[in-house]
Amino acid sequence: MRVLAAMSGGVDSAVAAARMVDAGHDVTGVHLALSKNPQTYRSGARGCCSLEDSHDARRAADVLGIPFYVWDFSDRFAADVVDDFIAEYSAGRTPNPCLRCNEKIKFEAVLDRGVALGFEAIATGHYAVLRQQQGRTQLWRSAEQAKDQSYVLGVLNQAQLSRCLFPLGHDTAKADVRAEAAARGLYLAKKPDSHDICFIPSGDTAGFLARHLGESAGDFVDEQGVVVGSHAGSHSFTVGQRRGLHLGVPAADGRARYVLGIEPVTNTVTVGPHESLAVSRIDAIRPTWAETAVLGHWRGLVQVRAHGAPLPALIEGRPDSVTVELDEATHGIAPGQAVVCYDGDRVVGSATIAATAR
Repeated sequence: MRVLAAMSGGVDSAVAAARMVDAGHDVTGVHLALSKNPQTYRSGARGCCSLEDSHDARRAADVLGIPFYVWDFSDRFAADVVDDFIAEYSAGRTPNPCLRCNEKIKFEAVLDRGVALGFEAIATGHYAVLRQQQGRTQLWRSAEQAKDQSYVLGVLNQAQLSRCLFPLGHDTAKADVRAEAAARGLYLAKKPDSHDICFIPSGDTAGFLARHLGESAGDFVDEQGVVVGSHAGSHSFTVGQRRGLHLGVPAADGRARYVLGIEPVTNTVTVGPHESLAVSRIDAIRPTWAETAVLGHWRGLVQVRAHGAPLPALIEGRPDSVTVELDEATHGIAPGQAVVCYDGDRVVGSATIAATAR
């Protein structure tokens, strides 16, 4: 096949591209330029998409002997990921920008352009498994649970999954992938894994949001509505947060307090004890189904964080929403995050959390 290998500049995507070459495909490497000025993004091992990453990706493509291009998606990234991130926090929600980038950029935008140029599939270094069953492409957890990325791929639909290739999905140890990279002469074999948000190189999310949304004095209140402190903007907080609250009135029992809720209209942040974060019901909107819509009630597993534990639940699917009743309550779930539904280790679909209940 004509395969487009998305090369981030990391070891995983480089080895994935190499395996596609070994399999006999006609492979072209592509790196995504997501900032008008990549030097304003991170340097070193924070995030991804830096200027040095594009150089690393090009060197890897040279070693593999494949054509290599840089595609400029900076305008779309700014609109679909950065602006969305700011708008979600402004509305009192907590988005996942990496998941949004997968949905709108790495698979939707890249696939659209790739297919238009005659490519049949896109290969990436994600850790997940694809299986064919009755003419459909199924998305399964990776063999290496610690590196499993099925959660952040849960936003993909069947049309997208049918054109994806994840060559690393069956690997059971990241060390083996690094050893393979070294054996292939890819000097980035020892390059650290990326983390953090690429467009916030300092890691200071609150400072980033303050620069874009400004500061506006508001109150911290307890569950009875009593003012217990002040803050410079509700957008600086997320449900479940404990650090950085600087409350003026300590709790009567002396225990730590957590953010329980955010009300952007009144610029109020409600705080309380950890047990008040307990959630047993999740209402989610805008479902995306990996294969076909699964409507009605069914039992399965849900995951609410990229590396969170799977939680048994009763799930009800509707055309425009999903309701999850957890068998056991969990803590710190914030509106704006994604809930991904599984049948065992197979991804069924995902949706955006709109509300929770105890």
